[in-house]
Amino acid sequence: MDHRSISELMTRDVASVRIDTPFKEIARTLMEHNVSAVPVLDDAGRPAGIVSEADLLRKAADRSDLSGRTPLPHLEAWERAKAEGRTAGEVMSAPAVCARPEWTVVEAARLMAVQNIKRLPVVDETDTLLGIVSRADLLRVFLRQDRAIREEITHDVLAVTLGLAPSDVTVEVTEGQVYLRGTIDDSTLIPVLVRLCTSVDGVVSVSERLKYRTDHTGAAVLHAGNGAMP
Repeated sequence: MDHRSISELMTRDVASVRIDTPFKEIARTLMEHNVSAVPVLDDAGRPAGIVSEADLLRKAADRSDLSGRTPLPHLEAWERAKAEGRTAGEVMSAPAVCARPEWTVVEAARLMAVQNIKRLPVVDETDTLLGIVSRADLLRVFLRQDRAIREEITHDVLAVTLGLAPSDVTVEVTEGQVYLRGTIDDSTLIPVLVRLCTSVDGVVSVSERLKYRTDHTGAAVLHAGNGAMP
């Protein structure tokens, strides 16, 4: 099965700033490019960090409210250092957490979840910036057409990987939800089939009503399947 790689989903024309870029120029770059964050590059074009709107807003939050309506927030030492920063290198979040262009959506999504971040600069083997991928970019795989999902499951999963005939299992896909019906020889194939279908790009869920001729003990059993079927 072919999974869409990060190189297919990433934005290649990336707005960026340098480590010595002044505060106001960073804000101007974000506004002009209509983005909420940009990579901060060193002299070799490698991401040293990320500077976001949240990083810049620390400066505004650290200023006294002359109206007296809101108290001055308590900032940790590192937050105060950022609030007082004047360049990208002083206000950025570092180090930059990066992805590689050959990664799958799953790999990038897991890294974003673990690091609790919204975007990943994409770098080559020399750590040179190639692009950037965001959460929104990863979600684009779920816009894949149902027909394409069905064809991949029918050909790559059923026929090529598991060696099943088209008459064994029928596949229906509606809004990314996969429904499997039919009869297979071995009960142990059912969880494998479901897992493989779930891994196909664009699949939201998998439900099955599959029967099997024998279970792993050799006894004839009728399997009830999982989930609701249309």
